[in-house]
Formats: sequence, C-alpha cells, structure tokens
Amino acid sequence: MQSVPCHASCVDEGVGLLRVRGLSVNYPSRVHSPVLALRQLDLEISAGEAVGILGESGCGKSTLALSILGLLPAGARADGSILFRNEELLRLPEARLRRIRGAKISLIHQEPGLALSPVMRVGEQIAEIIGAHRSLKRKARKQEAESILQEVHLTDTKRIYAAYPHQLSGGELHRVAIAQALACRPDLVIADEPTRSLDVTVQGEILGVLQNLKRKFGTALMFITHNPALLIGFTDRVAVMYAGRVVETGSLSRVFGRPLHPYTRGLLELVPRSLRGGDLTAGTRLPAILGGPPDLHCLSPGCAFEPRCSLRTGICRSECPEELMPETDHRVSCFNHGS
Repeated sequence: MQSVPCHASCVDEGVGLLRVRGLSVNYPSRVHSPVLALRQLDLEISAGEAVGILGESGCGKSTLALSILGLLPAGARADGSILFRNEELLRLPEARLRRIRGAKISLIHQEPGLALSPVMRVGEQIAEIIGAHRSLKRKARKQEAESILQEVHLTDTKRIYAAYPHQLSGGELHRVAIAQALACRPDLVIADEPTRSLDVTVQGEILGVLQNLKRKFGTALMFITHNPALLIGFTDRVAVMYAGRVVETGSLSRVFGRPLHPYTRGLLELVPRSLRGGDLTAGTRLPAILGGPPDLHCLSPGCAFEPRCSLRTGICRSECPEELMPETDHRVSCFNHGS
C-alpha cells in the first residue's frame, strides 16, 4: 500500500474520549532558549481503550500527562488542543479543572509517596477524594473507600484503611495509589510508570489489577512506560515518542509485530528474548540503541533521531519527516520507514 501523508484526512472521524491535536509545550530556561518538550503532538484515546505511551526518559511522556491534567509548572506554555469529551482542557479555568481531576481523569504516580500524605491514614485519603466529588456522608464514604480497596485485591481492608503509608509494603502502596485514582470511577486513568520501582513479580500483579479494573469498569487507560515488555498483552494500541513527538503509532500487534520506525525497532530489541521466543546464551552482547537522547535546547531542523539512526540519509538531517500511514491504523514519521 502506498504511503500517504497523515494530515486531517488520516485522523479518525469518530470523536474519541480524548483527542490531542498539535500539542506543543515550552518550558522556560534562564540560560538557554525555551525547551520545546512537546512538538505538534497528536494522540487519541477512545472510551475503554488502553494505550501505551512508550519512550526513553526525557521524550515528553510525563509532560503529556501533566498537560492533560492541567498540572504543568508555572511558566510553561502549552499550545494546541486537548479535547476531553469535547471540552477544551487547555482553555478551562482552574476551578473547572479541579472538578475534572480525580472525578473524570485521574493519575497514578510512579511513586505513591507523591500522591499520599504521610500523616494521614490511607483509607481516609481515599474517602476524602470521594467526598470532594460526591455528596456522601462520612459512613458512606468509608464504605466506598473500603470497597475500592477490595477491588484492587487488598483483602485486609480494615488494616489497610487504618494504616499510614509508611506501615505498608511497596506492593500495598501501589494498590492504594490505584484505589485512590479509581475512587470516583473516572473515564480516563493516566498511569505514569506505575510499576517502575517494583520487582518483576509485583509488577505483574499490579498490571493484573489494572487490567481487571479496566475490564470491569470500562475505564480508559493511558499507560506510560519506557519498557516495551510491560505493554505486551496489556494495551490495545501504542504511541512511540521521541524528542517530544509521536514517531509511530498503531495497534500493539501491528507496531510490535512489524515496527516501521528505526527507534521503535531499537526499543523492541531491548525486550527480553524470553518474551520474543528466544534465549540469551553466554557471551551474547545485550542490544542497545547507540548514542543518547537529544538535547531539546538545540534540536536540528531535521529528524531528531537522525544522529542515532543507522538508516539516515541526507534528507533526514535537513527536513523533519511528515507522518505517513503506510498500513491501515499504522502511522509513522520516517523517510526510511520499514527499511
């Protein structure tokens, strides 16, 4: 199939739960020109869908999450559009955003300590969120909080409800953070590296909890990670980010089965061979993507991945590739895609 530029004609006609169009975010700098953390980023998430946001540290994944939640730091400038149920989030007053956060869109931090007060019992913190968005009496809020703790597989709810954060294990804290994010049954949950500090066994348990809750409540999920292995069998679609842009997106099976962008292929080479049907043998060199992430203070006019790309040609240095759709529901920004 011939590749075609992905302008407005390539955007799905159906209105999704979340539609991000042309999002650019600048961070001010005292010693350099402003840092362009996101560059003309497009993304769509449908109701009940799980979408993985994949990329190395510094590619803009967390900036995307903060932009959606209206939590960018002071001085940051966001341009473009973020439509959530046809409501433009970038233009909303703070009072309206506070009503959306937690109730309609919630965040699971990679470190639960960022979301939990150390001097307040965890159950009371969940009940407080419920009370902020629903008119329930104290007893009903407590019952709701205990119910959601059970939903995230914390069976000893009385002990967990009454505990302070420091009295819980790492796995329990992460489940509490998920319970807190799901307390008001939001339409969209943004999970920002929620298993990063956990061992492999607990990672699997947390992913299982999220998958079960998505299935039960129909919650849409944006799952941010640097690890492709965590997305396998978990997300419906994936958006691969590099230097503030989405460079490849599509269904997980298409993108992981036939990656078109050299950066995506490099990331997938880092997936443990046991998940790709192979085994490491003694003396085998572990794969790596050459070079390091780009300096966002001084990006070239061409493709940001060009200095690290083994397929680069002259045009890659001077021009930024447009987004193309060489296959149905599979988009890529690369002059040499699929080579």
